[in-house]
Amino acid sequence: MEKATDSAVWTVSQLTRRVKGLLEETLGAVWVSGEISNWKSAASGHAYFTLKDENSQIDAVMFRGSLGKIRFEPENGLEILAHGRITVYERRGNYQIVLDDMQPKGLGALQLAFEKLKAKLSAEGLFDAGHKQPLPLFPRRIGIVTSPTGAAIRDMLNILGRRFANAHVLVYPARVQGKQAAPEIVEGIRALDDYGVDVIIVGRGGGSLEDLWPFNEEIVVRAVYAARTPVISAVGHEVDFTLTDFAADLRAPTPSAAAELVVQEREALLERIQARRKRLAAALLRHTERARHRLKVAQQSPVFRRPEELVRQKRQRCDEMGMRMADAIDGVLHDSRIRLERAQRALGLLSPSARVGREAERLRTLQMRWVRAGNMVVQRERGHLMPLMAQLNALSPLAILSRGYALAWKEPAHTLVRDGADLAAGNDLELRFGRGGARVMVTSIVGEEHA
Repeated sequence: MEKATDSAVWTVSQLTRRVKGLLEETLGAVWVSGEISNWKSAASGHAYFTLKDENSQIDAVMFRGSLGKIRFEPENGLEILAHGRITVYERRGNYQIVLDDMQPKGLGALQLAFEKLKAKLSAEGLFDAGHKQPLPLFPRRIGIVTSPTGAAIRDMLNILGRRFANAHVLVYPARVQGKQAAPEIVEGIRALDDYGVDVIIVGRGGGSLEDLWPFNEEIVVRAVYAARTPVISAVGHEVDFTLTDFAADLRAPTPSAAAELVVQEREALLERIQARRKRLAAALLRHTERARHRLKVAQQSPVFRRPEELVRQKRQRCDEMGMRMADAIDGVLHDSRIRLERAQRALGLLSPSARVGREAERLRTLQMRWVRAGNMVVQRERGHLMPLMAQLNALSPLAILSRGYALAWKEPAHTLVRDGADLAAGNDLELRFGRGGARVMVTSIVGEEHA
């Protein structure tokens, strides 16, 4: 065996550094497929794990800067394609791969990230229907978060201007594609929510999954969920779905459809108001016709055709009752007088003073009874008479006029006016009220619809 010399002896650090250099120079950057195992995230944000297959494994590390660029959440058991440089961790002498990119094997990274984040947020309740708010009936201030230069904003402003011209539209300009899009969209949602608009539209036109990805970012979805203002998500075309669609209070298939959704409730209400107005007009017409019919029937009744006849009959009835009452009183007085005369004759025949006193007392009693009887007859007849007089007063045309009605006669013919159409401007009228009257001149004729 050759004897070792000082120049032929390497230190462990020298040997490890030499191996590290040979690996990095020989292999450099490579793509490698394998399964993630022993995934650990350090407090620094770096990730350490093992890539393995059926027969071998290799240590792997991915630093925070590269880890933040991937679109999915790595986990144990996931098959991936990883890109990185082969090197040696000198402190332990282990060779490892430092990754700068990875993507799921089979399913695309973006699609996998979409499904995983969707499942996570759904489990937290961000997509629950009970949290969703109805759109306002009459939105006066409409907020829009989108690109100010895209076709989407032009379409929305065109529809809102044509169908809801009196609405105040506030556009918060934000990038809708790229790394800076998500923070700007979140800022726009919060700004419009704090400003106090009635509804917020968040969206953009169509594009690839990568183009629409800002609307799948967790910060955007949470901002949509947290907004106090109703939010409409209008991202892409009808076939495109983003996570903001699930968190928003309403999803519109396109930005143009979102603008139509904002105003459709107003149009529906206007249609209902128009229908109610027609029904009310028809009901008023029916009510007017019934009232007109009742008036015609009333005008044909004897009370209106010959009111004086009814008054005469009641007056005659009162006279009859008065005469009957007078006859009854006279009859009672006559009978009392006869009985008094008989008593006086009996008193004259029977002169004892005691009997005279008793008979005098009896006479006073009879007189009191006669008076009471007469008063009772008077009260009874008066009770019959008073309702008749009340009926007479109630049916009197003067009583009807005293309740606010008036009769009008056209002069000089002194004909009773029954229809406003019979008058013309300049006609002289004589009005009769409950008390007094007046002479007036017609200045204009008011149609029946203004009555």
